[in-house]
Amino acid sequence: MTTLRGELRLNEPLSRHTSWRVGGLARRFYRPADAADLAAFLGQLEPDEPLLWLGLGSNLLVDDQGFAGTVIHTLGCLTRLEQCADNRIYAESGVPCAKFARFAARLNLVGVEFLAGIPGTLGGALTMNAGAWDGETWPYVRRVQTIDRRGTVRERAAADFVWSYREVTGPPGEWFLDVELELLLGDGKAALERMRELLERRAQTQPIGLPSCGSVFRNPPGDHAARLIDALGLKGYQIGGAQVSEKHANFIINTGIATATDIAALIRHVQNTVEQHTGIRLVPEVRRVGGGFP
Repeated sequence: MTTLRGELRLNEPLSRHTSWRVGGLARRFYRPADAADLAAFLGQLEPDEPLLWLGLGSNLLVDDQGFAGTVIHTLGCLTRLEQCADNRIYAESGVPCAKFARFAARLNLVGVEFLAGIPGTLGGALTMNAGAWDGETWPYVRRVQTIDRRGTVRERAAADFVWSYREVTGPPGEWFLDVELELLLGDGKAALERMRELLERRAQTQPIGLPSCGSVFRNPPGDHAARLIDALGLKGYQIGGAQVSEKHANFIINTGIATATDIAALIRHVQNTVEQHTGIRLVPEVRRVGGGFP
């Protein structure tokens, strides 16, 4: 059996690792030393062990009962980031999106300034085709490496995946390990200035600094979830410690005492209210994990 070099914790509180600051215990929590160590760890797991991949935890609602399986925590370990061609960058899945955007701009590579405001890692951005300000992740992807639950690593072309708004479909049972993105040559200083402007706009319009997951709902075709929620007077509506942000209606914040159950109930209330009045059923962007949600 291969000696593991990563860090294994038992009964780790996932509220420490999610941006909503809620969630119960993970039965096992593993932070790999590197990609090879991750492959070795996965190869030693039971074939039916439930797995949860976690980066910055910004698009995740973990049940108060926790996760009865193994969490793979990529943040702070899968962080290789390097230029691999004139206009291509290689990055592992644990690299924060904002760090990637700044790295690209310093190389005079542009197009991904929107990533500066995405509060997640590249692994999460690849999984959901993260985007903002009319930009999306997958148009720049040229190839990825994936890993399956047995620890087998495969190289995949971008054409092996079908992507759309906040959705990516690919070979089942595989997770993103790294990515190569092809960007545009341009003015890096202008790109950094564009990032600064976007972050300023974000700070002015979103509840930055309060525990949230970012945008809760996808925008329906031809409209904006925030507009629909705001029009129905739901800003400030609260269940337990969970509140629809008074600054941006598509954000739900933890006022300090929220549970995952509170947040899930508020998500359902917003969905039901919007559907009742408009006929539109809002689709959450956030992923729910655990068995306690109704």
